Amino acid sequence: MDLTAAFAQRRSCRSYLTDALPDEQIRRICAAARRAPSAGNSWGLDLVVLSDRDDVDGYWDVTLPAERREGFGWPGLLRAPVLLLVVVNPQAYVERYAEPDKARTGLGDSEAVWPVPYWWVDAGAAIMAMLLAAASEDLGSLLFGVFDNEAAVRARFGIPADRRLAGVIALGRRDGGDRPSVSTSRRRPEPDEFVCIGHW
Repeated sequence: MDLTAAFAQRRSCRSYLTDALPDEQIRRICAAARRAPSAGNSWGLDLVVLSDRDDVDGYWDVTLPAERREGFGWPGLLRAPVLLLVVVNPQAYVERYAEPDKARTGLGDSEAVWPVPYWWVDAGAAIMAMLLAAASEDLGSLLFGVFDNEAAVRARFGIPADRRLAGVIALGRRDGGDRPSVSTSRRRPEPDEFVCIGHW
């Protein structure tokens, strides 16, 4: 599948078959993250792959306990056989920009001096690369946030306290029973509505 087709096919999927994915397919999707940009080639990104059913269920146990599941609008999401935890390391960027070839930027002083925290920008690019890779493999995928469960997820999966979770990608085969969120009814702008040529 070419890139245009992958873009056209990519849609958020919230309902999955439980079928396991081959390890090699998961590796290919994760490897797509390597092609995303990384400021200063800092490479402050890690992926925690949950493909064992106990691990996937463990994620949901700490983020959506059983007592809250009854009213959950997308039960098919809980069947996704793979969850990719996208983890960023802000300190890797600070350390990289303290090196001689980048020190003049002043960004090696601390996370606080970064006007745009590029660990989030780079994570977003890596996430999009993996979502497109999933589409090219004819898999469903969904990016969703961890929000106030970040500390609990870090503790459950041994993620160091100095790392941050940019989000989670669910992967699997679509079961055909997907129900889109209300957000999908919002119109996406045409390019002429957001592309400015030469000036605002």
